[in-house]
Amino acid sequence: MTRKHPAPGAKASRPPHEEEALARIRPKEAEHNHTWEVATSLLAAVAGDGRAKGMVVGSVARDTWLSGDRDLDIFLLFPAGLSREELEERGLDLARKIARRFAGSFREKYAEHPYVNATIDGLDVDLVPCYEVASAAKIQSAVDRTPFHTRYIAEKIAPFRDDVLLAKQFAKACGVYGSDQMTEGFSGYLCELLVLHSGGFIAFLPAAAEWKPGTCIDLEGHACKAFEEPLRVVDPVDPARNVAAALSATRMFEFVEYCRGYLEDPSADFFFPAGPASLGRDGFARALARRGTCLCALTFATPPLIPDIVVPQLRRSLASVRGLLARHGFPVLQDDCAMGEDRCILVLELLADRLPPVTRHTGPPLWDRANAEKFAEKYWQNPLSGPFIRDGRYLVDLERPFTDAGDLLRSPEVLAVGLGKHVKQSLEKGWEVHRGEECWQEEFGEFLSRFIGPASPLARRKRGL
Repeated sequence: MTRKHPAPGAKASRPPHEEEALARIRPKEAEHNHTWEVATSLLAAVAGDGRAKGMVVGSVARDTWLSGDRDLDIFLLFPAGLSREELEERGLDLARKIARRFAGSFREKYAEHPYVNATIDGLDVDLVPCYEVASAAKIQSAVDRTPFHTRYIAEKIAPFRDDVLLAKQFAKACGVYGSDQMTEGFSGYLCELLVLHSGGFIAFLPAAAEWKPGTCIDLEGHACKAFEEPLRVVDPVDPARNVAAALSATRMFEFVEYCRGYLEDPSADFFFPAGPASLGRDGFARALARRGTCLCALTFATPPLIPDIVVPQLRRSLASVRGLLARHGFPVLQDDCAMGEDRCILVLELLADRLPPVTRHTGPPLWDRANAEKFAEKYWQNPLSGPFIRDGRYLVDLERPFTDAGDLLRSPEVLAVGLGKHVKQSLEKGWEVHRGEECWQEEFGEFLSRFIGPASPLARRKRGL
């Protein structure tokens, strides 16, 4: 797409249902003032320490946060000449000092490098050390780029703040807001760039409704890299980065469909879907009975790491467990995983969870004489069948090692497949296998409800789900 910088005054009048939505999602004055009072106190504490510069980043810094959001990100900018070890040591020391002063308790979390999270006056505050670098081209860690994002958006977003709020709430209602590994959706920064590029919310949705794989948006016209993701939004402050890299094709086209539905029949309901989030245990059991399939779930303790590390390992482990089931003859219709605060779940819907004791094993063709003779030698005394020939190839009927999927999932075979490192460490301490409606776990209620009744966001809305 061509470079596009909209004129601040060129916005169409807003329809009443969007004004109605804005009245609900704009932060109230008291909420706004409280957030900035906390932020100002924290910045003063950083300045008083003298080791780093403090900076508010993210949606709070740009006044593009939704009412009810309680997140506040304070970056601690240290001189670029520090080593990574010095940054982590000094950064954590300062973050701990501030957290102790304002919150008493705190949690240390780990992404590319450690940071501190604390609840301060009702806000979820991240205190994140980073380098103060001259340009985004000179970043030394991924978080060093964030202050440049804040400055870029802050200079341009003022005429479009309400449009960004609508875009974020629309994506949230669609279920695609969040660039975390579990959601694979739209980050706040991505929403801001898309609104800027389109010149407002009203123009953004028709553009998004026409997206195709490979759609490219480049606000500054400076792309220096060919991206492979389905949506390519070149970072204005770092042309080697795709801001939409976390957005999966599934989430992208769920959003496309939702935009088309809204444009066809716009209403405030698109911003605030009314359907229940969870079926509840009884509704889940009824839905499972209607499908007539066999549900299996593995649950285990959540590894003590951030979702960006754990979730990819969950997906890798899920694929390996699915492969294990397939190799043993259990056909999987669909599968998914979720990470909870204390427990993780791998859930698999099988077309059959019990199989007969016999399975057929295919051997080499007889014209591959050496291997055919080895195969025959191995199975001359097989109790179910001697090797037999079909279309010039050896076959043999064997006793199936597992006739019940649950037995397979409880066996040590699970630990022998390609699991993520930290997932395997957790599984080695033990896991539980659940069957049928016993797979229901209240903490995963919304996830399991969506799993057992797959539907696109627009389909859910039309069906009142």
